[in-house]
Amino acid sequence: MAVEKQLLLVVEGETDEMFFTDLCRQWQLHPHIQVAPPKVIEGKKNSKQGVYNILPMLLEQLNDGNLKRLAVIVDADYQSVNSADGFNNTLSKVTEIVTLYGFALKSDQQSPPCGLIFQHDDGLSDFGLWIMPNNQDEGMLEDFLKTCIYRHEQPYFNHAAQAIAKLPDPKFKTHHNSKAEIATWLAWQKKPGHGLYASVNDDLLDKDNALFQQLGAWLRHIYSSATPTYE
Repeated sequence: MAVEKQLLLVVEGETDEMFFTDLCRQWQLHPHIQVAPPKVIEGKKNSKQGVYNILPMLLEQLNDGNLKRLAVIVDADYQSVNSADGFNNTLSKVTEIVTLYGFALKSDQQSPPCGLIFQHDDGLSDFGLWIMPNNQDEGMLEDFLKTCIYRHEQPYFNHAAQAIAKLPDPKFKTHHNSKAEIATWLAWQKKPGHGLYASVNDDLLDKDNALFQQLGAWLRHIYSSATPTYE
């Protein structure tokens, strides 16, 4: 399937697609934004590398006007697991790609940044990058969720995290602890078995959390002038 809409948010995989589609719906951005992993938009593989691979094609579409707005959300992951990962390496890789198309990282980024913004030297729309969890630390989407859980949900999550920590012989790798913790916490909700999107649909995330607000502000910056008014 090709790009269907002129406002595109690229994510790593199907789980991310479902989560961010529901999040954009909650923020009244949906259905104006197409949230898509690489394979949905003619990429060969859903992954962080798959996002890197398809980004040049999308930047060309942004340059020639076939796309109006473009942003990417990827995990920082862990440099100890893959030497090409980690926040700094992820930022460097995306910067290397977008620089070839006339984009440069905005010089007055907040610290910690409220999402990363790249500006074009010829006045094209800003390109947005969010590196999970918070544009500075190693980790992934699940670490973002851990930060944004409602206070009244915290005892459930803490219990889930303790259960994971007490496993005598975990089958998953240590750097996937956050995935296991979030999956266990979601399994204890009213409708067990749902994916990350349930944290949005079941109102489990604190909308007043600073990091949650920063993600919303970043998305609004990228897409605001191309979409109807929303909260």
